[in-house]
Amino acid sequence: MGYGFSLDDVAYLRSDAGCAALSALSGLPLTDASRFADVAAARREAGGFFAAVLETLLLRRRAPSKVDFVDGLYTDDALQQATAAPVARHRASRFTGPVHDLTCSIGAELAWLPEGSIGSDLDPVRLAMARHNLGPDVGLALADALRPASRGVPLLADPARRDSAGRRTWRPSDFLPPLDGLAQACEGRDLAVKCAPGVDFAVAPWADEVEVVSLDGQVREACLWTRGLATPGVRRRATVLRTGAEPWTLTDADPDDCPVAEPGEWLVDPDGAVVRAGLVRHYAARHGLAQLDEHIAYLTGPVPPPGVRAFRVVEHGRYSEKALRSVLKAHDVGVLEILVRGLDVDPNPLRRKLKLSGSESMAVVLTRVGRSPVYVLARAERT
Repeated sequence: MGYGFSLDDVAYLRSDAGCAALSALSGLPLTDASRFADVAAARREAGGFFAAVLETLLLRRRAPSKVDFVDGLYTDDALQQATAAPVARHRASRFTGPVHDLTCSIGAELAWLPEGSIGSDLDPVRLAMARHNLGPDVGLALADALRPASRGVPLLADPARRDSAGRRTWRPSDFLPPLDGLAQACEGRDLAVKCAPGVDFAVAPWADEVEVVSLDGQVREACLWTRGLATPGVRRRATVLRTGAEPWTLTDADPDDCPVAEPGEWLVDPDGAVVRAGLVRHYAARHGLAQLDEHIAYLTGPVPPPGVRAFRVVEHGRYSEKALRSVLKAHDVGVLEILVRGLDVDPNPLRRKLKLSGSESMAVVLTRVGRSPVYVLARAERT
């Protein structure tokens, strides 16, 4: 849960004395081994605010992977839930004008929204931090997301995925605010709601479009878009963001005609956003690939999509531990990456049972075609 900041803590951290203390202590190691020395140094420099200063220094070291504030103020929970900057920037690009961020917290999302956007939150401490992080010109208010205090602008919300006891929850009814309550309170308004990608989208039948977003190969979140914010004719969307590369997107309005075939020259594991959004067939159709099985997300074909990690097939056959052990020995495999989908196989115990001792490094995909378990031995390559 982290340190519980107070309004007095935030006022101190924003003061000249607080800024001087943060600067003077910025070089502390902040490790388990240095804990007592760090606390002693912080007490000398910041007096009764030593804990707030130490927590802020720790959070600032974690913050660059999530937000771009210079000398920002954060709480541990707020930083954990903050949207990564490239994802927030992408979402902001879908708005054409000012937005009301109903759960603005420390301002990480609001910082990327179009000029004139406003924020509100029920937590006065986080609002004070947002004021520090965003500057004096952004409109902020203490208000309940279930009673939107704005008119005529789209709404954005990021419900906390912890229950009232602070425990992480995956039940939308336990979100703060609850997902259905938020939808009801914003009925008739254009609304976008950030959610964890693991949420069962069926619990939000009011969402006109569900977008799943990945960043550098990791599925980060889903966003539920309604009314005028949704794309006409689109119910599902996968958006793939990669550092240093152009983003791309795929929707259920794209063609989805693809065959089912045995493993060919290449095996492709689609980006997790594509899989979570249920757009594997659409991805296959776009890139001229086939499915190994119509219910499994592995694809195959003669040419893999550019810019992905794909697997050049060496051989394939019916899977059993005995058969796989023999194949790996024949190929002198000593280092093995094991990928599993559709089979009840735990890679770590399996790797120990295989007793690898060769000099080659390869990958094996364990999956099923129909009811038959199969292996695909391959070499991973970056295309």
